[in-house]
Amino acid sequence: MSRAVVLYGPPASGKDTVTAELVKLDGRFVPYRRLKVGAGRPQGYRIVAAEQFNSLQAAGDILYRNDRYGNVYGIDRPSLDTLIGAGCVPVVHIGQIDGLMAIEAYPAQWLRVLLWCDRQTTDQRSAARGDGDTATRLTVWDETKHDLDAHPSVVFHLRIRTDHVTVAEAARAIQIAEQSL
Repeated sequence: MSRAVVLYGPPASGKDTVTAELVKLDGRFVPYRRLKVGAGRPQGYRIVAAEQFNSLQAAGDILYRNDRYGNVYGIDRPSLDTLIGAGCVPVVHIGQIDGLMAIEAYPAQWLRVLLWCDRQTTDQRSAARGDGDTATRLTVWDETKHDLDAHPSVVFHLRIRTDHVTVAEAARAIQIAEQSL
């Protein structure tokens, strides 16, 4: 069966940084770029028009949609098909338990990884990278913590405190866990 990795965590928990390290460590790992309708940071997303997003949604090809930061984001089936069809292991970033559950409807063996850091670390990392909306990201950190606490039965294959380990250690742990699926 095909494999995929989902990194769940609050803003600035290291999802982008750990994914970049995974790609350097093992070429099978490929960042999944979510669809985005809206403004703001384009890095790591595929910017699409609302009409294109709505068309995919009407066709049943959006596995998960969320609205945050005044934008619409989506995880689509055709892009996962393309990556997995090429023999890649997609690395999907998500910050909502509902999204975590929704994408697992996609037929792959999913490695669930919780990337976590404390609120102060999120504040420091967000400010250091120049986010203009650090206060909003801290609110989202609070929402992510609440979401996680509200779903104690959700099982993660791996839990990594990115404020306690190096990026290389985190990526290596994910690689090992993915290989043992």
